[in-house]
Formats: sequence, C-alpha cells, structure tokens
Amino acid sequence: MKNKTFLFTLILSITYFGLITLGLGTKTAAAGTRTFNAELEYLKSINSSGTVEEPQLIYLLAAQYMNINHHLDGIEFFEKIIDENEDNFSPTKKALYLGALGLIRGAAANQIPFLNRIGWVNETISILETARLLSGNNLFLVRWSTGIVYAQLPEIFQKRDTAFNDLNWCIENISIAPHYGWLRELYYHLGFIFDEEDDQDKAQEYLDLSGYKDFEKKIILTTSNSTNGKNGSTFHPKRLLQIIPDKVFALTGFEFTEFYFIVTDDGNELIAIDTGTRPDSAQEAYEHLIDQFPGLPQLTTIFITHSHWDHIGGYKFFKGLNPDITVYARENFHTEVERDINVPVNFDYFFGSDFKIEFLTDFAPDILIDDNREIEIGGTLFQTLPISGGETEDGMLIYLPEDSILFAGDFIMPYIGAPFLEEGNIHGLFQSIDIVVGLNPNHILHGHEGLTRIFNSPALLANLKLNLEWLNGQVLNGVQGGEARPTLHHKNLIPPFINETPEVHLPYLVLRENFINRIYDQNVGYWQPDLKGMDYLSQREIASAFTDYLAVTEKQLADAIKSMVKSGDHELAGWLSIISLAQFPESERLKREKVSSFLKLKEKYQEFNPFKFVIYSEVIDDETLQLEISAMVQE
Repeated sequence: MKNKTFLFTLILSITYFGLITLGLGTKTAAAGTRTFNAELEYLKSINSSGTVEEPQLIYLLAAQYMNINHHLDGIEFFEKIIDENEDNFSPTKKALYLGALGLIRGAAANQIPFLNRIGWVNETISILETARLLSGNNLFLVRWSTGIVYAQLPEIFQKRDTAFNDLNWCIENISIAPHYGWLRELYYHLGFIFDEEDDQDKAQEYLDLSGYKDFEKKIILTTSNSTNGKNGSTFHPKRLLQIIPDKVFALTGFEFTEFYFIVTDDGNELIAIDTGTRPDSAQEAYEHLIDQFPGLPQLTTIFITHSHWDHIGGYKFFKGLNPDITVYARENFHTEVERDINVPVNFDYFFGSDFKIEFLTDFAPDILIDDNREIEIGGTLFQTLPISGGETEDGMLIYLPEDSILFAGDFIMPYIGAPFLEEGNIHGLFQSIDIVVGLNPNHILHGHEGLTRIFNSPALLANLKLNLEWLNGQVLNGVQGGEARPTLHHKNLIPPFINETPEVHLPYLVLRENFINRIYDQNVGYWQPDLKGMDYLSQREIASAFTDYLAVTEKQLADAIKSMVKSGDHELAGWLSIISLAQFPESERLKREKVSSFLKLKEKYQEFNPFKFVIYSEVIDDETLQLEISAMVQE
C-alpha cells in the first residue's frame, strides 16, 4: 500500500511539473506557425554558425522557441547544434547550450506522453547537471537555468535546496549576468519556493522585488524594462554609478532616460548632460545624487545632446536650481521641438501621465552651437561636435578628451528617429559612427541604459557600420525592385560576413527590423507595392468581411485567436483580436484573447525592442513594475 501511495504521489507530481514549469502552462504541442518569425530565423542562423560569443544570444533563441510554444522543435535544434559541434565547442560553450536545452525541456514536460514523463524529467536533470559540471558551477546562465527549473520540481525530486542555492548564487553574482533584468525570474522563483513552504512574508517580499503581481504569471520576463501609465517607462532598476570616481556620475532608472553629471577639474562647478523627461524625475535624480555626494558644487551648465521630449523635459527644474545656469544646444533645436510638440501620441506608458508638452515649450537654451567647438569650464575641456544623423537633425556629441568619455545622446537609437515621426538619417548615422570611431573614446555613454550596454565600443560600431551598409544596399535594391515591406523582412537579411565579427550579432538584431522600416518609409510613398495605403478601411469594416460575408461568429473568432497564440502566430492573433473587438466591443472572451496575444508579444520583444514592449503593454493596460535591487546584490 505504501508503494502504491508513493507511485500515485509521483505521478501527480510529474503532472504538476508539466503544467507549471516556468509559469508557461504549456498544455499541448503547438501546430506550426503560419507567419514568418524574423527574430527566430535570425537567431537560428547565427547559432547554427557556431560563432556566437554572446551567451545571451543562445538563451534568446531558447526563449523564442518557448514563446511560440515550439518546445519540441527547439529541443531538436539545440540537440543538433550540440551534436554537430561536439569537437569544436569549449566546455563553457557546450555548457551554455546544454543549459538552454535543459530550460526548454523543463518547459516541455507536459508535451511528453504521460508514461514517459518521469524519465524525461530525470534526463532533463542529467543534462542540467552536465552543464553545471562543464561550467565549473560558476556560469551565470547555467545556474540561472538550473535554479529556475529545479524550483518548479515537486518535492519528491529533492531539488529544492539546490534550486534555493542556485537562485541565491545568481542574485549575489548578478554583475556577471547579461543584465539586471535576469533578476526577475530569480526573485519570482525564490518567492515561489517560499510560497510552497507557506512562508507568506518571504514569498511576498520576493514577489515584490520581481515586479510580478502574483504567482499566476503567464509569461517569462528577463527584461529590466518597466512600464505603466502613471510613471512611464524605465530601462533599469534605480542605480548611481561613478564612471570616474568623484568626477563623472551616471544615474539610471529614475525615468525614461539617463542623467549624467560632471564635476569640473577645479571642483567648483557641476555640469549636466541633458535634463531628462519631466521636472519631477529630474529633481528625484538630482536629489539622489546630492544625498549620496553632499559636497558637490552648484550646477552651472547643461549640454543638450538633442531636443527630444526625454532630453529637455526636465529643463524647468534645473533652471529653478540656478537661474543663471548656461544651457548649450544646437542652433536648429527649435525645428526638433516644433516637430515634437505636434506629435499626436499618448505618452503615458512612455513618459508617465505627469508629462506635459509644456515642458518642451519652456525650453530656452542660452548658447547655440553650429560647429565643432572647444569649451573650457572650471578647468575641464569639453568638445561639442554637431551631427545630423541617427535620430534627429539637431544631434550633438559631447566629448571630454582628457577623460576619454563621449556623451553620445541617441545618435544610434535603433528606430533611427522616433518611430512615430518621419525623421532619422541613415547616412547621418554612418557619418556619426565615423566621428565616434575617430575619437576612439574609452567610454561611450548613451542616452539610455540599453544603448550604453549594447553599443559599447568604437570597434564594435565600426564593424556594425559595415553590416548596416550591406543591409542598406539590400533594402534599397528591394525597394527599387518593387518589393513590399513584408517581403524584405521575410528575406531574413543577414550579411554574409557577419560571423567574422560576432560582437555585432546582438546589435545587428536590435537594429535590423527598425532599420528596414525606416529606409522603406523614406523611399516609398503612401501608395505602396502591396497596395497598402490605397484604401482607408476602418477596423470595423475589415471585421465585416469575417462576420457579414464569411458569417464567422464571435466564438469562432475567439477560438481562432486562441489557436493562433498556441501556434506562435502572436502578431496575427493580436491583429485579429483588435479587428474582432471592433465588431464585438463588449465580448469578454475576445478581450481575454487579446490580452493573451499581447502578453506573448511583450514576451517576444522584451530583449530587443523596448518600444514595442511599451506599446503592447499600453494596448492591454498591462503594467510591468520596476525591478528592485535586494540587499543580496553585489555591485
């Protein structure tokens, strides 16, 4: 009788594991996608080359397979990569691929026939332990994988203590992670363990740190991005760094953009780079700096890298600190400001509900720059270098030659201009990269944390430019040949020489989609080759094709959307949910399917398109709370 009870408990445990692993709730194997997944195909291609050096790209591929519910395809792909490179991979690289394989297998447990499931789980554990052994047990992503998978295993597998140790080790060593966003699942799963052990105080503490609202989450988030309609978006937990001790400070996570401050060499003046988005967030960042370093001198000068909303909106606060403050900006700043104030976009999920357009109209720089200049302030030499490329026409690089630090603004913002404005200059971007490469600074500090992390060196930018020039030529040839925008994306355009410089793998992926879109928009009129733009059918009119002509019911539409999500066709599901709700605006079922669609889109794009992450969040009013840093984290 005792053995029967043990077996019954084991069977229930394995079933439970298959249902809850990683919070995905995967229930059945998905059918193949009907839509093209450019990101998945790109990641498959570069991982197949065997040249990947950035560990995150291995796990981004695993995440894409899990996102579209194609776990078994992902397992087959990773097993093939490992087998084909058995003699080529170092122990570390093999460990990374095995860790990713174990992660997918853990999430796929419920797709395995019931009687084979116990063996499947044990084999998954063996794979993860091999990865641990090969990595010397000190590789962040491997221990992240083991911690996440083991935390979900039932007690009968006796892996809870191991999970607890792995999760805590990863938190204590977050500095060697790809970035701080990988804390989310660590905090969540520690909370999950405490919840299972009925320690509700600890469970809630770690749940709060993770940014998740409860233990019923539907997606995996490894992003450090946060967004909501009240506070807007941030790209990192709050943090103050000294780029140069007691001289150059960087504050991130206080709002949408970064804050930089420089103490002059004579110690008598404080210089700011840009002013942030809102006066209240500028005040919070500044007061945090002064609280940590109370002896800092008065702010006397501000340099503006460009006049977008998020770089001049806090001007009023700084002007209130010192009415005699001197503000340097480009001579053509007013053109950009006029463009910005007329954008019909709701910025709540970007900049917060307290953002006002008046923050821009208040902006009044004192000295306008139209050429390269050297400006000495308090014994510190600043070089101002106007640029016309990348994001805006009024860009300006700020360089400290004696410290080899470049404040780069958003010259290489991946959208090549704001996505809701017709701006941005591809050739200007290339020229700006040449300037940066020529300066060869030791530090490149961009306007947003992710840009500083990804576009981090002159050498990388030089190699990236070669790949982007190739892409530019391919897209222009396609446009001139009458190819539609989807056709260009479906080509999975990858330079034949990209694997010669693996450091550009991730930056190229981050830029590619937006780069193609910007070139296409600037070279094609509003009548496009695929007939887009020739009509102006409303969403409800399009919906009538389904309901009035094809006699599709509300239930059939909801079932179709659910099937699309299960198959991984998330964009298609999101589009159909919007169209269907135009016809059935009160349908609770359609509203639920819409949420499911856009949650999966948030998950898909979280690591390489933060603006889509923001917009998809707004579509379903889904907050992602800002990560907090626990006392365990070591800077």
